[in-house]
Amino acid sequence: MRRLLVALLMPLPALALSPEAKEFMAITARLEPVQCEKRQLRRQMAMAHAEQRDADLKKLRARFAAIDGDRQTTRLQQRLAELHGRILEGKGGARDHQDLEAISLQQREAFYRCE
Repeated sequence: MRRLLVALLMPLPALALSPEAKEFMAITARLEPVQCEKRQLRRQMAMAHAEQRDADLKKLRARFAAIDGDRQTTRLQQRLAELHGRILEGKGGARDHQDLEAISLQQREAFYRCE
């Protein structure tokens, strides 16, 4: 009985993530500094707008546009969108659930690193 209880309490081996989830997470990690900077710029733009600092707002918008217009960043974001669609189209099995949990955890951690 004791062995059975110990066996039941042991964590099940983690199922492998799908190749799409692995790629999604790798691209997200590469884009994290860019996304963080864009988030900070959005906040600064909101403050500049609220405080009616038009010159600062213009500079911030130009910086945001430059970041957003980077070709490599754009390609990576497009690939993320494709992968996102594939991951969400999953059949809802354990593997898909694990993919979504791992991606969600990565995104939460990135959000707090950016703060």
